[in-house]
Amino acid sequence: MTVVGPFGLSVRDQAVEADVQAGLAAVEEGLLEATKSEVPFITEAAQHLVKAGGKRFRPLLVMLAAQFGDPYAPGIVPSAVVVELTHLATLYHDDVMDEAAVRRGVASANTRWGNSVAVLTGDFLFARASQILADLGPEAVRVQALAFERLVTGQILETAGPQDGRDPVDHYLDVLGGKTGSLVAVSCRFGAMMSGADETVVDVLTQYGERLGVAFQLADDVLDIASDSHESGKTPGTDLREGIATLPVLRLRERAARLGLPEDVALCELLDSDLTDDARHAEALAALRAHPAL
Repeated sequence: MTVVGPFGLSVRDQAVEADVQAGLAAVEEGLLEATKSEVPFITEAAQHLVKAGGKRFRPLLVMLAAQFGDPYAPGIVPSAVVVELTHLATLYHDDVMDEAAVRRGVASANTRWGNSVAVLTGDFLFARASQILADLGPEAVRVQALAFERLVTGQILETAGPQDGRDPVDHYLDVLGGKTGSLVAVSCRFGAMMSGADETVVDVLTQYGERLGVAFQLADDVLDIASDSHESGKTPGTDLREGIATLPVLRLRERAARLGLPEDVALCELLDSDLTDDARHAEALAALRAHPAL
């Protein structure tokens, strides 16, 4: 049985599933092609995270959004490659900033080759994404540029922290909208836009992608605390070590200020200490995992 959802899009449809799977297979080929270089070492470094796998969440959204128009339009697969290359590039840079040792269940690029190679490989991926983007037209370039500005702004705001008097949770949600929601929104926008969907549909899907990206990052921030590296494929407690307050920490601080419970105050003091020390970091991570704030 086929169920028809909003905008007349079937939500239980084997044909849609086949289209999406075929599109994702083409994206995978495109990623491998886009990360090739005449220099074998650059190819190895650029394909390191591509071959490590991943959810391909953003390309999936491109394919799904394309179902609102012509899912076989020529710009759909290249735009999906662009958003995934951009995402991958940010991972190389993030792991340097976070000093993360593991990404997608394998050694991070900075662990394997050092910070300089990791940063430059991220730059290489941005360059390749830009080359593909240039063939998609000036509107696609503009959309990607605006999203990338928001992404970087979100990262900077996260590092800087909230201004005096700003609600920390509001600041945190703004950060998520920038650093994650922006590119997820573009994924939905590209799929709809490249498929020739109506402009109203393009705008609605873009808004949906923004909210979905924020929710996705919220879940990821919880997993950073709650899961181990075998489950998440990443180094756990990275945000804690960096002193970045995600929602569980913000909830803890709000509760400590409101109730003044000694155990909450003590945990806040532990989180405010130097968590670059492995033993203290492990203690803080274990305590937060057991706390109701999570």
